[in-house]
Amino acid sequence: MIALSLAEIAAIVGGQQHDIPDPDARVTGPVVIDSRAVEPGSLFAAFAGEQVDGHDYAERAVEAGATAVLAARPVGVPAIVVADVERALGALARAVVERLGTTVVGITGSAGKTSTKDLIAQLLQRLGATVWPPGSLNNEIGLPLTALRATEETRHLVLEMGARGIGHIRYLAELTPPRIGVVLNVGTAHVGEFGGREQIAVAKGELVEALPAAEAGGVAVLNADDPLVRAMTSRTKARTLFFGEAPEADVRAENVRLTATGQPAFTLHTPTGCGDVTMQLYGEHHVSNALAAAAVAHELGMPAEEIASALSGAGQLSRWRMEVTERADGVTIVNDAYNANPESMRAALRALAAMGAAAAAKGARTWAVLGRMAELGEESLAEHDAVGRLAVRLNVGKLVAVGGREAAWLQMGAYNEGSWGEESVHVSDAQAAVDLLRSELRPGDVVLVKASRSVGLEWVAEQLLAVDGEVAG
Repeated sequence: MIALSLAEIAAIVGGQQHDIPDPDARVTGPVVIDSRAVEPGSLFAAFAGEQVDGHDYAERAVEAGATAVLAARPVGVPAIVVADVERALGALARAVVERLGTTVVGITGSAGKTSTKDLIAQLLQRLGATVWPPGSLNNEIGLPLTALRATEETRHLVLEMGARGIGHIRYLAELTPPRIGVVLNVGTAHVGEFGGREQIAVAKGELVEALPAAEAGGVAVLNADDPLVRAMTSRTKARTLFFGEAPEADVRAENVRLTATGQPAFTLHTPTGCGDVTMQLYGEHHVSNALAAAAVAHELGMPAEEIASALSGAGQLSRWRMEVTERADGVTIVNDAYNANPESMRAALRALAAMGAAAAAKGARTWAVLGRMAELGEESLAEHDAVGRLAVRLNVGKLVAVGGREAAWLQMGAYNEGSWGEESVHVSDAQAAVDLLRSELRPGDVVLVKASRSVGLEWVAEQLLAVDGEVAG
């Protein structure tokens, strides 16, 4: 964070100084919420959670080098006491971003936010110092923590913005006002909480409503292939830049295809030129993510050929998102277990099918180890059934549905689509899935592991990799 005195911070957040011997002492390190992450000069923000109260670790944080604590009550060590730590953290982030004047890029969408954020960050690094969140820190705490990592050298701040309801993105955009806003798609993730795709579109569109007017440099980067996103042009005063495969998109892909290993390749077209891209990531869904990243890089002055080169060299920065690892025996594990919704589940299955095409020629099989997709509300039965059916239509060798009711729906969909033999199986938990796979996997097989984060299926992938290349049975 930029260096600020405790007196300055107290004024910004409207807090009271307690047990502070020197109000001019400066915070020069990161703002953290975990006392184990404290560095000399840090500000420790104490949150009271359901299991742990950060205030109990205030003394430990100061002993580790924190200059002070941002707290909701006096804690016996130097502290700035506020009525609401979360709101104070947000106010501090806004003040820092306003002082820096860095270009803020906000990203939202029902699927692909984290992967796109990682791609944008890797491209913009070529243009100057760039800050972005690890993983998907996209809520009221994670977003300001990321913004507070920016310094005077930071040229670009790339932020992922999630929403659990109407008004959430509007609030996040107020904390870190973006100049460029990217809307990827409007899908069915969290549809049970929102009540329909139209309501999801209302929430996602809050990002483009928050952008500056075109004459002030505001740019809305919108997916031309998604009608609900495309319609958001009427909700912003910013200039619009469309990406997609549609012929009229400003930044578009032509000749889209998958390599034999399931990696997307295409010809990138921008208003300033074109270039060929072959990505290191897996799955055709990354084409749209790449185009969104290309549009941002184009807007900030990167030539088309350099964008194509950067996209071809970009890797996966966040864990458990189509994370591909080949064991010594040739079994490939695709860990995509960070989260799941109907759109990302379909994309992952198509990527699995593409990856398995070469394996099938050698007698190997594809496995889809799938669990529950959360927060689908009344659509849950239909969506799980549809995913099970799709696995059969894509000729996935074996579906392993893991868990309770929703897993049974996955298996039912596969059965109703024609998977009547041993092509699909329902197991009770992750351990049962691991036991099954260890007994039946053979060299060359490709295994996709995917479910909503709450299911914890990444453990299955980790256990399969822990066998160190030996195939049981």
